Amino acid sequence: MRQWARRGTRPRQPADQRYENAYLFGAICPAKGKGAALALPYADTNMMQLHLNEISRHVEKGAHAVLLMDRAGWHTTEKLDMPRNITPILLPSRAPELNPVENVWQYLRQNWLSNRVFENYDAIIDAACDAWRKLIAQPPTISSVGMRDWAHIGQSP
Repeated sequence: MRQWARRGTRPRQPADQRYENAYLFGAICPAKGKGAALALPYADTNMMQLHLNEISRHVEKGAHAVLLMDRAGWHTTEKLDMPRNITPILLPSRAPELNPVENVWQYLRQNWLSNRVFENYDAIIDAACDAWRKLIAQPPTISSVGMRDWAHIGQSP
């Protein structure tokens, strides 16, 4: 965790020993500056299916989405019912630098989610949703943070 402070001082950081988690499942379309996300209580196959359905709902009629995913177990399971308007592409293991959405998570943490202690689970969900809404309100930021030079082929705004 980074924080500005005078040289030689040790600034205090908010800390909490409790462990309540929420998972922000998100996908972006850098070419259009759009995204779809759900804040969910678990990271498992059932939650991933909800997320795929949400992405599918946001894909424009007549369009098709290519979804880059890491190899998390809930991304690779045969139990997922992949929507017809989404084609998954699994990235190599241990290569987060290839996944544009990783930059989105870093951006959300740096701008709205770091150095905070949340009172409870609902506060975590509220903060995650608020951060996502702020990002979605800035299409040029989504494009800037999420675009990869090698990923432009065939995309049109």
